[in-house]
Amino acid sequence: HTRLVSGWSSDVCSSDLGWMVFHADFWVKQLRGVPYYFVDCPPLFGRDGYYGSHGSDFGDNHIRFSLLSHAAIALSRQVFRPQILNIHDWQAGLVAPYLRHFYAHDPTFFGTKIVTTIHNLGYQGRFGPSLLPDIGLGLEHMRPDLLEFHGDISFLKGAIVYADWITTVSPTYAREIQTPYFGEGLEGLLAARSNSLSGILNGVDYAEWNPETDRYLTQRYSSDTLEGKLACKLDILREFGLDATDPKRPLIGIVSRFAKQKGFDLIAQVAQPLMDTGAQFVVLGTGEREFEDLFRYLAATYPDRLSVRVQYSNALAHKIEAGSDFFLMPSRYEPCGLNQIYSLRYGTLPIVRATGGLEDTVDGDTGFKFWGYTGAEMLGAVQAALDTYKKQPARYRTMQRTAMHRDFSWDASAAQYSELFTRLLD
Repeated sequence: HTRLVSGWSSDVCSSDLGWMVFHADFWVKQLRGVPYYFVDCPPLFGRDGYYGSHGSDFGDNHIRFSLLSHAAIALSRQVFRPQILNIHDWQAGLVAPYLRHFYAHDPTFFGTKIVTTIHNLGYQGRFGPSLLPDIGLGLEHMRPDLLEFHGDISFLKGAIVYADWITTVSPTYAREIQTPYFGEGLEGLLAARSNSLSGILNGVDYAEWNPETDRYLTQRYSSDTLEGKLACKLDILREFGLDATDPKRPLIGIVSRFAKQKGFDLIAQVAQPLMDTGAQFVVLGTGEREFEDLFRYLAATYPDRLSVRVQYSNALAHKIEAGSDFFLMPSRYEPCGLNQIYSLRYGTLPIVRATGGLEDTVDGDTGFKFWGYTGAEMLGAVQAALDTYKKQPARYRTMQRTAMHRDFSWDASAAQYSELFTRLLD
């Protein structure tokens, strides 16, 4: 590993707390022939949580992710001369302004292009302008055409302003974020950059998410051996303490971060009729307290119909994908989403709101969609799915097999990135 100073010096970084110098180590690990570099700075990163703990963000996140940006640039200077720096979300957003200002005359970066990838516009890295000295930037960056955003500084806005190209994680989300409903206040800037904005769908790793090889399943299965899915259903029902005596009773799974973005307020709107559909529900996730409490309340009120685990468990996530008949994702917005893609491969038909990547990956042959953001429309989509399951079993089985053969691997997405990068360099 290599030791280096973060890149800050006394003329760039000062704060009311005094001069700051942080030391970081780089560690490298080879995986499938690709080197992955990790930045190790215990005072900033050696904590219980990525962004915060006990429901609150760390007060020095602006410094923590400024160091990450500095370290990425410093690593590039030591290891290779980059043709393209692809930065992701606000956490790496300062790479762009740092590169354009502090390294504009560094031959290492002559001709280097910046591609900013937005995974979720709802998270922008906003901090008060008084913190600018902490990250080595001056008040000249507090301009509407640079980092200023409604009186704050926005790391993500800086990444967008200084990027040569902007990508996001689905074609539909790329169009949506140019509108006021989805733009989170940045729709004007993104619309102005529409000629250099692309949506490239995320891919999934079928080596990890494949019912034919999944190590977590009580019985593996394929589109030709769907009877194995029944064993997985009985397994997850027992795991969650639900009645497993009627395996034909439809089971709806939810695996999610519990957040407003994910549409769980719609479940609250129609909780009673949803519980009266005759379906059972298994729910896994953690997040905002109001939605954790919502699912705990439903589990206590309808113990024979819904069971929840307020936790993170990769093993249970795999088991729910395999054992459920349907997978519910009523998102208010969804840049891409991965669980609906996992569900397709597992023959678990998604019930989704037609937004972002959900619109791009689910169609009438592989799942059920609703458009308006209301509990009533979500309930209608759930009922349509259950009617198909109960009254049209042959169609349901055909939809399962069609879904399982859809390919959303990284092959197609990687080809699109390769084509974009080649075009940028040309």
